[in-house]
Amino acid sequence: MAKKEKSEYIIQAVDHALDLLEQFHDEVDELGVTELSKRLKLHKNNVFRLLATLESRGYIEQNRVTENYRLGLKTLELGQTFIKQMGLLRQSRPILEALVRECNETTYVSILKEFHIVYLDVVETDLTVRVVPRVGSRLPAYCTAAGKVQLAYMTEEELDNFLPTKELKRYTPSTISGRDELKVDLKKVAELGYAIDNEELDIGVRCVAAPIRDYTRRIIGAVSISGPSMRFTEERMENELIPMVKRAGEDISAKLGYHK
Repeated sequence: MAKKEKSEYIIQAVDHALDLLEQFHDEVDELGVTELSKRLKLHKNNVFRLLATLESRGYIEQNRVTENYRLGLKTLELGQTFIKQMGLLRQSRPILEALVRECNETTYVSILKEFHIVYLDVVETDLTVRVVPRVGSRLPAYCTAAGKVQLAYMTEEELDNFLPTKELKRYTPSTISGRDELKVDLKKVAELGYAIDNEELDIGVRCVAAPIRDYTRRIIGAVSISGPSMRFTEERMENELIPMVKRAGEDISAKLGYHK
C-alpha cells in the first residue's frame, strides 16, 4: 500500500476545535458564538458543540456576564508545561546560579498564573539569614516584585479584567491595596523595566525583579533577587541588585530567542 500523506489522517472535528482555540490571541480575549461562526465559516450549532466540548475539558470557559467565551485554565497549564519542558527552566538555571555567585542572595524564576505568581525554580544564598524558598508557592502578584513586573506590561483592559473589583488585601503597611494606586505603580515599573517589592508582602523582606520574554516578545515570566531588608538597602539595590536582575532578565530572554 502506498504510504498516505499525514494530511489525509486529519480528523476534521479536531481540526475545527484547534482553529477555534487559535481565534483567541493577544488582542482578542473573548468571542461570542456568532463571531466564531463567521470566523470559522461553520454553522452556529457546530460552533456551540465545539465550545461545549472544550468547556467540559477546561480549555474554554464562558464569561457569565457577557456570555462570550474565552480560553480556560487548561490552556494555561499546557502553556506552562511547554515552558517548563522546552526552555525556561533549562535556560534560566545557569543564570540564576551566576546571579547567586555574584550577589550571594536568593534568586528565583517565576510565572504568572491567574492572579498569583508561581515560583518555578530557586537558587539559595549560603548566608545564614535568608528568605525561605517558595518553589511551587502561589503568591499574590500585586504585592510581589515578580508579579508586578509581569502585570506592568498588560494593557489597561487586560489589567481591569485581571484585577479584582474589590480593594486588594493588605499584607503589610507597605502593601498597595488601591487599584488606581497600583496602576500608577505598574506604569512606573513598565517605564523602568524592573519592579521592587519594598516589604509589601512580608515585613523585613525586599525583592527586585525583571521580566523574561520569549522569541515572540511576550513576557512569560520574571527573574528576581530576594533577601532581608537589612541587606537590601536602597543604595545597594540601585547600584548593584537592580542592574544585575535586569541583565539576568535580558540574558534569559536572549536564550529564549528574544531580541530587542
